[in-house]
Amino acid sequence: MARKLRVQYPGAIYHVMNRGDRREPIFKDDADRHRWVETLGECCARTDWQVHAYCLMSNHFHLVVETPKANLVAGMKWFLGTYTSRFNRRHKLFGHLFSGRELPIPLTDPFTFTNGS
Repeated sequence: MARKLRVQYPGAIYHVMNRGDRREPIFKDDADRHRWVETLGECCARTDWQVHAYCLMSNHFHLVVETPKANLVAGMKWFLGTYTSRFNRRHKLFGHLFSGRELPIPLTDPFTFTNGS
């Protein structure tokens, strides 16, 4: 069965979450966290995204991002692939870092966005 298409439209705001493969850490130290933020900045420059908030946990992240263009899927593909390559190269690893596709939740209600409920 085919995967569901992602809801994408210009000006959308999403709460995006992704976790490490097998719930393993996606950051080993502060240098990895810094590299993640750096890579996110590059992604924003490529896609025109606006980041409203992010939270880095040991084995997953949360991201609230606004997409002026309908490009969440392409941007996340680049972002996750690029960070994974950099992480693997630094730690002499190979293979998946994240457990599948990101989980984006469109935030359509301003109350949900401001209160996180």
